[in-house]
Amino acid sequence: MTHFPIHTIESAPEAAKPALEASFKANGRIPGLHGTMAEAPGLLAAYSFAHQQFMATSLTDEEKTVVWQTVNVENSCHYCVPAHTGIAKMMKVDDAITEALRNETPLPTAKLEGLRTFTLQVVRTSANLTDAQVQTFLDAGFEERNILEVILGVAQKVMSNFTNHFAGTPVDQVFQKFAWQKADKAA
Repeated sequence: MTHFPIHTIESAPEAAKPALEASFKANGRIPGLHGTMAEAPGLLAAYSFAHQQFMATSLTDEEKTVVWQTVNVENSCHYCVPAHTGIAKMMKVDDAITEALRNETPLPTAKLEGLRTFTLQVVRTSANLTDAQVQTFLDAGFEERNILEVILGVAQKVMSNFTNHFAGTPVDQVFQKFAWQKADKAA
């Protein structure tokens, strides 16, 4: 495995320091992911911007959680699944939704399940969906705008999931109680 440092504000490249300072101000700490991304200041800046933009979408907190965790679980991200479990709790997302996402079991509503299915299709096909797949998503209660918002959420998670795969970023202590490992479907 490649070794990437987990930067502090003091050790980070100069161009990454403002983003780490903002992260510390927002979180009261620097998440390991941000400290790792700081090695490439442009990645940290792009990730932070994508996060801000995704948070401003028309999707509800439950729907944002579905997009995030669907990508995290599909990509087997050891860091992001626990982190987004904690974030979902902070956002007051129903634990039943979080557990269904973590365990790849049915979600409590057809609309949320439609969002998970669509997100998986976007990830698995590199967004080469059929007209019927897109229509099924729209028929689940979503709008064309939501297609583009899902793309934004997927892009954000790809940046973090891939970083964590290369870096083996340790799960932050605050999220360790939500440790996760992908279930073996063959078992």
